[in-house]
Amino acid sequence: MTLPAGLLEAVDRLIKTARTTVRAVSARTRPVTSVVGTLGWGLLLVALVASWAGQRYGWQELVVIATFCAAVLLVAVGFVVGRSQYEVTLDLAKRRVVVGDRAVGRLEVRNSSDRTLLAAEIELPVGAGLASFPLPRLAAGEVHEDLFAVPTRHRGVIVLGPVRSVRGDALGILRRQMRWTDEMELFVHPRTVALAGASAGFLKDLEGRPTRDLSSSDVSFHALREYVAGDDRRHVHWRSTARTGRLMVRQFEETRRSHLAVALSTAESEYADADGFELAVSVAGSLGLQALRDERNVTLLVHGRTMRGQTGGRLLDDLTRVSTGSGRDSIVDLARITAAEVPDASAVVLLFGATVTPHEMHAAASRLPVDVRVLAVQCMPGSEVARHVIADLTVLVVGDLGDLPRALRSVGE
Repeated sequence: MTLPAGLLEAVDRLIKTARTTVRAVSARTRPVTSVVGTLGWGLLLVALVASWAGQRYGWQELVVIATFCAAVLLVAVGFVVGRSQYEVTLDLAKRRVVVGDRAVGRLEVRNSSDRTLLAAEIELPVGAGLASFPLPRLAAGEVHEDLFAVPTRHRGVIVLGPVRSVRGDALGILRRQMRWTDEMELFVHPRTVALAGASAGFLKDLEGRPTRDLSSSDVSFHALREYVAGDDRRHVHWRSTARTGRLMVRQFEETRRSHLAVALSTAESEYADADGFELAVSVAGSLGLQALRDERNVTLLVHGRTMRGQTGGRLLDDLTRVSTGSGRDSIVDLARITAAEVPDASAVVLLFGATVTPHEMHAAASRLPVDVRVLAVQCMPGSEVARHVIADLTVLVVGDLGDLPRALRSVGE
């Protein structure tokens, strides 16, 4: 049986109207309903049912229960009525710290009203946790300050706030929250190690890396050829011209300014454990920071994202947000993306974990241009430093971040 089109349209309009009405009512009543806790709704339900049943069946005991529940609710209302006026300041000594460093913050609450405010509770969300601070009774203009420390055992971005003041009764029947600040981010950077001098064996081309592309003007001399219209007369080689009787000019190989591309695999399957990935992140940060100190261009690539390292702080901020995923992309796929995204790279470092096979390492290196120097670093916590070669690819095995400088020096030996 098919319903008339007009009836379907009417039902559809009725449903939309009902949804709009419910949303409007919910928006208007939320300031009240959000204050009532689970126990509060339970007491209200008991009061209504007991009052109706007592009146209906003449049971005075139920009327007494209803009266008691209503009285408890009224007493609880006294704890949440009234308006608080605070000026709240949330401050961190440092917005960026290294894993394991002490991160200290300060919470200042000032009574900005002209009357005394009753004691309350201040809540500060810290990542997935919650910190609570008792706020004493404050006279007009009085300030209360609390200091706190944020655990930084793991790399990541910790969101602090928003700071909320909480007023309510001891039983949790009614609970009123007011928001006073916005969220604040604390960056817990990965550990890094200085590589001054250690990277010289791998990135030693301060002037730039010659390519096979020919140019009429550069710093890497290639050969002599006959002059053609448009050539710069400054590059005329007069001795060869006098000897051959024809105007000869110098020809050069184009050079590239040193550009380091760091391809960090975020495939969870390519690491034996979480420690292996954290070691790879630290290696990526150490290489990137050293390249920036040496005034080289740096590009960091992970699966699904390309980051240009303009400053050391920005580079570490980006690395702080990196995490592993369960996708199918591998280091081979990342190497292919690197070749497409950073065509001017003079050196590429491939970073991955213990489960990547030599065949996959060679396949990843083969996806990169032949005139780019490639280094693979396999991060295996607890392993001894090792160096081996797969075809033209040099592979370093690093088991601890402190071993990275020694491992890089071995590349130039």
